[in-house]
Amino acid sequence: MLLRILDRLEEILIATLMAAATLLIFLAVMHRYLIGIPFLYPILFPINLSWAQELCIYMFVWVAKFGAAYGVRTGIHVGVDVVVNQLRSPWKNAVVLFGLFCGAFFTAVIGTMGAKFVWGLMHTDQVSPDLEIPSWIVYLCIPLGSYLMCFRFLQVAYAYFRTGELPHHDHAHVEGVEVDAPGAGVAEVTR
Repeated sequence: MLLRILDRLEEILIATLMAAATLLIFLAVMHRYLIGIPFLYPILFPINLSWAQELCIYMFVWVAKFGAAYGVRTGIHVGVDVVVNQLRSPWKNAVVLFGLFCGAFFTAVIGTMGAKFVWGLMHTDQVSPDLEIPSWIVYLCIPLGSYLMCFRFLQVAYAYFRTGELPHHDHAHVEGVEVDAPGAGVAEVTR
């Protein structure tokens, strides 16, 4: 139950930040071009969107950190496993688990270093240039995203140890689109 809540929270955070950043950039670009129209100038000139680019950068950094954890959970990261697939079962299992544990260790180290960095920033008055929010809030994505990614590596390693299968993303599958017959051509599906 808690894992499902964490999964949905992760997905909602990623989707919301991506949608908000896209909308904000769209509005900022429209503002920039519409302000050049003489009759809209008096209306749009008082609106200051100089902070929009900075906020969008921060939102996309947060999306990248949490999106990386999502990628580990769903198996959408690019992997080169030609040599690993040629190994026999006990060696293959050991190599896959070693790789997953290396990923968990690396992200735990990055998360710990990020937590120390954020802790140090919390005791300063440093703020972001345009938004003037405390810098530690901006950099909080490093420990949170890294620790979540570490958890996802351990989750995948545990599932692989129990089942022998890694999460795999089917690139041909589109959520909400059902194909009745496997291997049916486009002409047959659209009839």
